[in-house]
Amino acid sequence: MIFLLFLFAVLLSLGFFFVLADVLKLPTVKTAKAVMNAGRKDKKLSRTADALLLDMAIRLSKFIYMDEYKKSRLKNILKAAGIQMTPETYAAYAYVKAVAILLGVIPCLLILPLLTPVVVFLAVTVYFKEIRRADECLEAKRDMIESELPRFVATIEQELKSSRDVLSILENFKKNAGPALAGELDIVCADMRSSSYEAALTRFEARLNSPQLSDVVRGLIGVLRGDDGAVYFQMIAHDFKLLELQRLKKQAQKIPPKIRIFSFLMLMCFLLTYLVIMALEIIKSLGGMF
Repeated sequence: MIFLLFLFAVLLSLGFFFVLADVLKLPTVKTAKAVMNAGRKDKKLSRTADALLLDMAIRLSKFIYMDEYKKSRLKNILKAAGIQMTPETYAAYAYVKAVAILLGVIPCLLILPLLTPVVVFLAVTVYFKEIRRADECLEAKRDMIESELPRFVATIEQELKSSRDVLSILENFKKNAGPALAGELDIVCADMRSSSYEAALTRFEARLNSPQLSDVVRGLIGVLRGDDGAVYFQMIAHDFKLLELQRLKKQAQKIPPKIRIFSFLMLMCFLLTYLVIMALEIIKSLGGMF
């Protein structure tokens, strides 16, 4: 009886949804997915659930209020992380996804009430994960760029011995840079052609908010103002090499625990092999006795 009531509620909800979708002229799922996939940089296509959730988030974003500081900060983070959303839509998407999971409480209360706390915990976890997704993407991008800064600084140090054209130096390094740094250098080079060099470099620094990148930008601005710059970049190149060694040591320290797990598995396999051989020999000896 409870299952029939649940099935009736689901079918009734679907009926109301399709009627309202026709009245409100909502786009179809295929249309929403095509809009989401258009202009995506990665090859991963959007799922149907993502298209539905994003459509609801866009409609909910009209009712979300943010103060100017928080909105401006989140807008810069989303732009730097490569997420094509407005701050209101981004926040609404986190709310909508958490609420969609939280709706699973209703069938849990009817069928298995013990799972209700698990669903609530999952909804809260998904909300915090989605609201921090932009910060995590930006942090990963910043780490990728900072890993290339030692080579970038060493190149600038060598280029300054023969040229002081900052735009030319950035364009030449962009050809051999990684995807993350090459994308940012492409933006800053286009910005430098259309506006002031110093303003473009300052915006480049503000987008990523990296202390190491700030040192590089400060040196480039000094070169634009007529400073020598060679000694400065020589000093920060030495500092960046030390930071790179520390970063590599931290990565190396994370490897032994992973190796230890596989070493333990190999040890268990060896022990199991010996135990099987001993068991077979014992069985053979007992069989010979009888």
